[in-house]
Amino acid sequence: MRPTAPLILTLAAAVCTTALGACGGGSGSDPDTVKVSFKQATDSKVRIMDDHLARVKREFERRHPGKKVELIPVNAPDADYYTKVQQMMRSPRTAPDLVYEDTFLINADITAGLLRPLDPYLAKWKDWDRYSDTAKAAARAADGKTYGVPDGTDTRGLWFNKEVFARAGLPADWQPKDWDDVLDAARTVRKKVPGVIPLNVYTGKGVGEAATMQGFEMLLYGTGEDPLYDPDARKWVTGSKGFRDALEFVRTVYAEKLGPDVSDALDPNAPTKVATEWLPEGRLAIALDGSWLGNNWIPSGGSPWPEWDTVLGQAAMPTQHGQAPGKVSMSGGWTWAIPAKAANPDLAWEFIEVLGTKENAVRFNIANAGIAVREDVAEDPRYLESMPGIDFFTGLVEHTHYRPALPVYPQVSTAIQEAMEAVTTGDSSPGEAAREYDGQLESITDGAVVSRAG
Repeated sequence: MRPTAPLILTLAAAVCTTALGACGGGSGSDPDTVKVSFKQATDSKVRIMDDHLARVKREFERRHPGKKVELIPVNAPDADYYTKVQQMMRSPRTAPDLVYEDTFLINADITAGLLRPLDPYLAKWKDWDRYSDTAKAAARAADGKTYGVPDGTDTRGLWFNKEVFARAGLPADWQPKDWDDVLDAARTVRKKVPGVIPLNVYTGKGVGEAATMQGFEMLLYGTGEDPLYDPDARKWVTGSKGFRDALEFVRTVYAEKLGPDVSDALDPNAPTKVATEWLPEGRLAIALDGSWLGNNWIPSGGSPWPEWDTVLGQAAMPTQHGQAPGKVSMSGGWTWAIPAKAANPDLAWEFIEVLGTKENAVRFNIANAGIAVREDVAEDPRYLESMPGIDFFTGLVEHTHYRPALPVYPQVSTAIQEAMEAVTTGDSSPGEAAREYDGQLESITDGAVVSRAG
């Protein structure tokens, strides 16, 4: 799934609208009905999740005679979806039995006491052993318990235009070994292919989490172990040389005019332009972006582009100096979780088991252009042949990282975006922006920081 906007912590009073369906009903009204709340695409033409759940509903009801599934779509942007679902989960009267949870915010809901641990169910479910360790960790809380079953993930890397590269004299099998290789390729494009944006790295507050996750953290996590949050100390990292180096990379991109014009880079619509204009029109040579981009260009996508699989290549983002493991990626994803106040948790788990069969996982990952989190799905020929580049992005799972899924992360993310924007515009040096970030971090976390000054 796409990176998400920060959590809106102030709940709207009028959240129980007809769009929610469940408000006013109550999950305990029928012990034979499992109520499933999910995020419906705001584009009415996109019915991937609706169709998937409708099919699983039919299968579940066949397998469980006398039991029913009530689907509760929430048609809203990400931030509004989180707010509405949280409001539903706060009361036994409105809590669904099953809810679609973004790994980005699952720990916030765990901390708020809105979800129940799934370990008693997982211990008896043989399919759980097929899930990758990184995906399992994304739904595991600080208490060591697991609160969600992931249905897919995403990874990030470098997309590059092979036709532009040919004009620049760069190889069609390009794989940079370190950050300098990435910048040197961009400099070559700038020099030899005028009129083409050499490199896009999302930055600034306008694009939100895309700047933090697709941009900054793809750099930061290539500088060393646990560069943002120290899980052993349970503290956030300040004074990091890696943080300053990542900001220096961003500064270089925009100071040397290797990226789009600053006004375009800071435009909230930059991700849409990358996917629907800059890459398809050959105006961008290298994009640091996500595995899902191809979903825009298939015949059923929003911007069909038949030639994309021959024009574009993919390369892994390298670590800063090429140090082990040599590659870096970031992952997000969504999980199925059972609210703490669900009336029918056992029935909800039985629905998860049907959702989580290999066959249903294969179908959903293909339809959603998602990256498999199950080993048996990742090896399935149907999955591997479903989308050009899917094998490449699946291979990055072993090198991937997840964001610290802690309640204060959205505020930390905003502070990172502000630091990026300051160096992008030239208002601050990387050192100045990093010091400002460190001060904000101490305030955001109430001093729960550990310094790695160097």
